[in-house]
Amino acid sequence: MKARAVVFTDKLKVEFREVAVPEPGPHEVVLDLDYSWISIGTESSFLRKERIGGEVRWKEGDPSPFPHVPGYQKTGTIRHAGAEVRGLKPGDRVFATSSKVEQMVFPTGGHVSPAVTHSSQVWKLPEGADPLAYCGMVLTQVGYNCGQRAPVAPGSTAVVIGDGLVGQWTAQTLLHRGADVIVLGRHDERLAYLAPEVRRINAKKEQAAAALSEYEGQIHIVADTVGAIDTFHELQPLMARESHLVSAGFLGERGLIDIQGLREQEITLHCPSGATGQRMDATLAAIQEGWLRTIPLITHRFPVQQAAEAWSVILDPKQVCLGVILEWPR
Repeated sequence: MKARAVVFTDKLKVEFREVAVPEPGPHEVVLDLDYSWISIGTESSFLRKERIGGEVRWKEGDPSPFPHVPGYQKTGTIRHAGAEVRGLKPGDRVFATSSKVEQMVFPTGGHVSPAVTHSSQVWKLPEGADPLAYCGMVLTQVGYNCGQRAPVAPGSTAVVIGDGLVGQWTAQTLLHRGADVIVLGRHDERLAYLAPEVRRINAKKEQAAAALSEYEGQIHIVADTVGAIDTFHELQPLMARESHLVSAGFLGERGLIDIQGLREQEITLHCPSGATGQRMDATLAAIQEGWLRTIPLITHRFPVQQAAEAWSVILDPKQVCLGVILEWPR
C-alpha cells in the first residue's frame, strides 16, 4: 500500500514523498490524518544525526539513521479497522502513535498518511473534541509524567529547567498539583506562555543559583526537561533534604550523576522515559478537563507539503518555536 510521508533522507534534508506501508492486519487500523505534531527536540536530534535511537547517541562508525519517517503522534479518522479490533470503528476520530512503514531504516514513523497502526496505540477522542488539541499527546504525556513523578505537598517549591513544550506541560502539571512553580528558560518569548502564577527566570540574563538564593534549602523538586546537568549541579545546594530530581532531557554521554552527592541530601532521582497506556489515558483526560493546555502553545502550522519549510523554521536559531503542526489534506 502507498502513503505520503515526511522523510528525513539525509542529515538536515527533509522531503514530503510517497512511501510504502504494509497492508493492515486483523489487530490494526488505517487512519487518514488531520494533524501531526512535530516533536522538536527528538526529531531535530535525529535530523542533525545526533542519535540513532530513543536514548542512543549516534557515534562515528554507527550505521546511518537515514532515510526514515520521523515523528510519533497525530490525529485522524479511521478508514478501516481489522477484524480483531475492539472499541474502534471506521469514522472514529482518534489519536495514534507510531505507524508502520516499509523500506526505511526504522520500521515505524509518525508523519505518514494513511497510517497503519496497531489498535493498542490508538485512543478514541472525546465526542466533539478538537483533534488539534490532542495531536501532540505523546509529548504532552512526557510533561504530564515529569510533573507527576515527585510528591507535592502544599507550598512545595518546584523548579522546572526548560521553557520548551515539555517544560511548559511539566509546569502546568506541577501547578495543578499545588506546587509553587519556577521555570528557568532561555527565551522571554517562550516564558511568556506560562501561567501568570509561575515565576519566570531567563537564565541567559540571570545566573540561576543567584536568582534563587532566597530559596536555599527550600527547593523540593527540580525537573530537568532539557538535559541541563550543569544547571542541576548549580541548583543542588539550594535543594531541601529529601527533595527530588526529575531528569527527562536527552543527555547523550553527559548524564553523569554522583549518587554519593545525592545521598548527602537524600535526593530521590526519577528518570521518566517513554509512554504507558495508563499515562496516556490520564493525559487525554487532563486535556479534556482543560487544565493541561495544548492549543495555546501552538506557534506554527504548515501544510504537510511544506514540511521542509517547517524544519527550516525549527532549525533557525532566530525563530521561536513551541508547538509546530503539520496539517494534512483530506
